[in-house]
Amino acid sequence: MGLKVVKNYINGKWVEAENTGFVDVENPSTGETIAKCPVSTPAEVNRAIEAADVAFKDWSQTPVTRRVQPLFKLSELLRINEEKIARVLVEEMGKSLPDARAEMKRVYENVEAACGMPILQQGDKLIGLSYGIDGEVLRLPIGVFTMIAPFNFPAMVPFWFIPYGIATGNTFVVKASKQVPLTMQIITEYIDQIGLPPGVFNLVNGNRVVADTFMENPKVKGVSLVGSTSTCKQVAQKCAKANKRFQAMGGAKNHLVAMPDAKIDDVIRNMITSCYGCAGQRCMASSAIVAVGDKMYKTICERFVEDSKKVIVANPLDPKVADEQMVMGPVISAKAKTFILGMIEKGVKEGATLSLDGRDIQVKGCENGYFIGPTVFTDVKPGMEIHKTEIFGPVVVILKAKNLDEAIQIINDHRYGNGASIYTQNGYWARRFKVEVQCGMIGVNIGIPAPVACLPFGGMKDSQFADIKAQGKAIINFFTEDKIITERYWKED
Repeated sequence: MGLKVVKNYINGKWVEAENTGFVDVENPSTGETIAKCPVSTPAEVNRAIEAADVAFKDWSQTPVTRRVQPLFKLSELLRINEEKIARVLVEEMGKSLPDARAEMKRVYENVEAACGMPILQQGDKLIGLSYGIDGEVLRLPIGVFTMIAPFNFPAMVPFWFIPYGIATGNTFVVKASKQVPLTMQIITEYIDQIGLPPGVFNLVNGNRVVADTFMENPKVKGVSLVGSTSTCKQVAQKCAKANKRFQAMGGAKNHLVAMPDAKIDDVIRNMITSCYGCAGQRCMASSAIVAVGDKMYKTICERFVEDSKKVIVANPLDPKVADEQMVMGPVISAKAKTFILGMIEKGVKEGATLSLDGRDIQVKGCENGYFIGPTVFTDVKPGMEIHKTEIFGPVVVILKAKNLDEAIQIINDHRYGNGASIYTQNGYWARRFKVEVQCGMIGVNIGIPAPVACLPFGGMKDSQFADIKAQGKAIINFFTEDKIITERYWKED
């Protein structure tokens, strides 16, 4: 039997993609090719956009209570098939099964949040702006929206956008990551069953040609993206030039600050999960620890290194460890592994102490997989490349600050401002941290301060190029246009 060839979903039908070739989809645990992803042509992408544009006329006029009905069905289908989807996700992405199951729960949360659109999309009205004059704000759908998905959360991240875009009356075209297209492929099989009119939702596969076509086609009204900061800058510039809306969520270097009063046993356990979940390949992964004071720095260095050695590194689908809570799988590709190894070497040359070296780890039966073990640098100074750069792997740097002021300064001087957390029992320190740290998402005794679906998700500085963050109530403003009405009626004769 040949390899599975990924298909596109356009105008309510599965189609063989018009393409210029294929990209191998690998299982990063084994290096084995498990599928082929087509590189769709601009003409193919434009067909999907045209189908969405045609569907918009009727869909935008469909009552909002009816627009959300298919989403209720989708939530139920995805819940029933969670384990099937999670295992596909693990095979192509490499995160642990518990992480994949947790990702699916965030999918349901966003679908269910969007089901509240009959309330979320309500406009505003003011009676008596002036004598006999009233004012009203209508929140109206705009047209075709698109989304460019990343490899690290192939299920969750698209659902920061898809259900909200559809529920507000827009139509949608999604580009799955060419590295992990199978997760959206199987989710789209369930979308195909929920009764959306043809063209309301479309899926195309490929490389940056698809993304460029999104930005070039005048029928596309907005683009959402999660990716590297350099890519986000390009998307933001192109969309601004074309007068398109855009949400571009970029890189991160999330800091964990441990204060002298932190509950050390809880803190270390929390840090391990935050730093090594998904092999450090998530935008909310913490990769920089700031210990405040000499005593806390010494304790964190010793305890964190020792507990890092206990992390299970394995093929996450190995039945012996599949349900373990702290299993760390491979990084996504040979290219990613090469980059991470290069950054480790750079840290050594910069003079940081390599207190735990994960470069030579071997996983039995997965000799061709892309594994790197937990890696920890101590004696790290702000400004070192290993501190400045988003390594996107299981590499953690530990810095020392003499007090809270210095810890906050370390974070605020960094180019990225995605997330940061503080460990403390002191309300004064916690409040200062919440107010003064220049990051979009803040945690207090929370290692991964990723907001639930009813709250917005997004960073600051070079971590986000957009005025409106993902998911939650705020995203309604991205998918709708405010139309302001001022009206009066004279008395009839």
